[in-house]
Amino acid sequence: MFKVTSRVLLSEFLGTMFLLIGVIGSGIMAENLSPSDEGLQLLQNAFATTGVLIAIISIFNSISADFNPVVTISAWLLGHRNSYEVLPILVTQMAGACLGTVLANIMFDLDWFQVSEKARTGGNLWVAEVIATSGLLLIIFSLLRTNRLNQIPYVVGIYIGGAYYFTSSTSFANPAVSIGRMLSNSFAGIRPSSVPMFIFMQLIGMVIGISITSFLFPKNLQKTVSLRDS
Repeated sequence: MFKVTSRVLLSEFLGTMFLLIGVIGSGIMAENLSPSDEGLQLLQNAFATTGVLIAIISIFNSISADFNPVVTISAWLLGHRNSYEVLPILVTQMAGACLGTVLANIMFDLDWFQVSEKARTGGNLWVAEVIATSGLLLIIFSLLRTNRLNQIPYVVGIYIGGAYYFTSSTSFANPAVSIGRMLSNSFAGIRPSSVPMFIFMQLIGMVIGISITSFLFPKNLQKTVSLRDS
C-alpha cells in the first residue's frame, strides 16, 4: 500500500500554515497601521505575502511545496504526482490554512475563531480568479517542465504580489487560502458565502492553466520532473 511520507505532509502543513499567517497577519497589521488607507493596506499585504511565499517555497521545495490544492491536483493530472498523494495532501493543506488563520488572530489579540463579513462577489471577481489561477499554474509548471525549479519561489512570489494589484479579486488563486480566510473578519477575510464561487472559478482556472501548459510544454518533449526534485 502506498503512503505519503510524513515529511511531505508536514512540509505541506507548515508551509500552508505560514502562508496564511503571512496573508492574515499582514492584513491585520495593515489595518492597524493604516486604518483609513485601503490602498496602503493592500500594498503592505501584497509585500508581506510576496516575501512569505518566496521564503516558504525556498525552504520546503526540496520536500513538497504546493501549499495549494489546485497545484497538487494539477501536478497529479500533469504526471508530476502520484494519485495516492493527492487526498492526504489536500487535507493537510486545509488544516494548515485554518490553523494559520487562527494563529494570526491570536497574535493580534483577536477572537481565535471568527467568521468574515467581507463579501467578495460578482462576475468581475470571478473572472479575476480564473485569470489569477491559470496564470499561477502556467508559471509553476512551465518552470517545472523546463528544469528551472530554483526560479519558482521568486517568480511565484512576485507574480502573486503583482496579482494582488492587477486582479480585482486580489488573487486568492488557492482553495485552501480561500477557506482559511473565512476565519478572519479582517482586511484579508472573505465571507463564507463568497467562497464556493471563488473555488469553482479557481478550478476553471486550473483546467485552463494545465491545458495551456500541456500545449506549450508537452511532457513528452521534457524530462519528467517531480515537484520535489531539485
